[in-house]
Amino acid sequence: MSDPSVISVEATGETVGEAKWAALRELESRVPGLDRERVQFQVVSEGERGLLGVGFTPAHVIASTDSVGHVGSAGDTDTTTEGLREIVERIAAGIGADVSISAREQEGVVTVTCSGTDVALFIGKHGQTIDAIQYLANAITRAQGGEHAVVVDAAGYRARRTATLEGVARRTAQRVAATGLRAELEPMTPVERKIVHESLKDDPSVETASEGSEPHRHVVVLPRHIAD
Repeated sequence: MSDPSVISVEATGETVGEAKWAALRELESRVPGLDRERVQFQVVSEGERGLLGVGFTPAHVIASTDSVGHVGSAGDTDTTTEGLREIVERIAAGIGADVSISAREQEGVVTVTCSGTDVALFIGKHGQTIDAIQYLANAITRAQGGEHAVVVDAAGYRARRTATLEGVARRTAQRVAATGLRAELEPMTPVERKIVHESLKDDPSVETASEGSEPHRHVVVLPRHIAD
């Protein structure tokens, strides 16, 4: 008979690392204050990339954790700047990323910055890994009663990506306003979709909306008269 105190989830991804992060996010939603050190992974399949995109199969993992006796409380872990730096360090070690990590607090926001030889692994494809790390750091902070917002950055990625997305948003808005036709952007993470929505919220000629399901959820830019 299975232990009712153990929660297990299955997840897939393009790599084992991405599959593990998907599983961690699912476990966090089920177990508030999840202690990541108590999570155990079983790699069912490492996946196959295929040849020229043909025959691709995703990596498949099972993540399990006790649901009893290890939910964090406000006093369990220091969620100040040093505590958050240590949290991200443990996450980086868990995915095998060799990076140096520093943190600073300003006006209620703790920015954790990473650099090193494995910064690309830390960021992940389209920023999926770094966004997952930022999500998890914020979730841990909230579960432990912390009030700081957490931003996780690496080698200036946030500023570069924000500038790119804002440029795409502006150009798309101009095209939509000129043609009167809606435009769908590529699938983005929740963090990236928010940047697009914020950059166009004051544009009188267009309106934005999110459509689709994760991981294919995307922003749609519509002419204002259609949105109305």
